[in-house]
Amino acid sequence: MQKKSIAIFVVLVAAYLFVPATSFAQPYGYEGTQVCGMCHKTEKQGQQLKIWQESKHAKAFATLQTPEADKIAAEKGFTTKAAETKECLKCHVSGHGVDKALLGAKFKMEDGVQCETCHGPGSAYKSMAVMKNKEEAKKKGLVVSEDKAKLCTTCHNSESPTFKDFKFEEMWKKIAHDVPKG
Repeated sequence: MQKKSIAIFVVLVAAYLFVPATSFAQPYGYEGTQVCGMCHKTEKQGQQLKIWQESKHAKAFATLQTPEADKIAAEKGFTTKAAETKECLKCHVSGHGVDKALLGAKFKMEDGVQCETCHGPGSAYKSMAVMKNKEEAKKKGLVVSEDKAKLCTTCHNSESPTFKDFKFEEMWKKIAHDVPKG
């Protein structure tokens, strides 16, 4: 019996030692557009902050605060206002449903669909030292989608009560925000 207990203990210790440290890593936190925008507002970076500010994504939460949105929510059978309905918030707010402890001091739900909705929570890749190396940033949580249309259709789809045909190429032109070459 004692040999069996020792054997089990040895196996558990060995398993613990060989599990990658990333398995125990804390989830990344959301920083908010204000943090991302500190670096992503310049012409050299393609004025990404300005593009976002002028987009419907920046106003996504505000649309939920309208009488029209509340009417749609009620028609769908929800008993809460649109701005309080998780089925609405999941596509109109970055970081919805995550532990509040993972929302940084400058993160504001009111900023709607923010950088981190598509690019992943930025707490580990936000520093310029990390962002200078794209591969390092990816290791720390940066998401650069290879299939942007698929990413967009996680929200722009027939589950949305206001969905109209989603023309990815046309819509992407309105929010394209690549860093200029050179």
